[in-house]
Amino acid sequence: MKSLEELRELRSKVQKDLEMRSNSERPKIIIGMGTCGIAAGARKILKAVMKEIDKRGLDVIVTQTGCIGMCEKEPLLDVKMPGKDRVTYGNLTPADVKMIIVEHVINGNVVEDLAIARFDEGGN
Repeated sequence: MKSLEELRELRSKVQKDLEMRSNSERPKIIIGMGTCGIAAGARKILKAVMKEIDKRGLDVIVTQTGCIGMCEKEPLLDVKMPGKDRVTYGNLTPADVKMIIVEHVINGNVVEDLAIARFDEGGN
């Protein structure tokens, strides 16, 4: 960083990127990668997600976050479909990932047996 102007340009670019992510019309998968998640197998879940998305050629945003706060339910994965509640899945195995992607991401049906929480993005 050489000048204040460069810093302002970088800030503007980052704000636009964040705005695009939050207003995206694409499905989003969020994987809890805190130390508790990693210890419980979150890396295997992330690899399984990436493999299924690549295999099916899906246009999905995949992000990682820290501890989601339900450590006893790790590994955790959230699915946020455009205009729908955010659904948290827990106690996952890599085999569960395929079912979640097919049923929830592709067909729009929550996998009730694996879902442990739902969040209204509006804060309800």
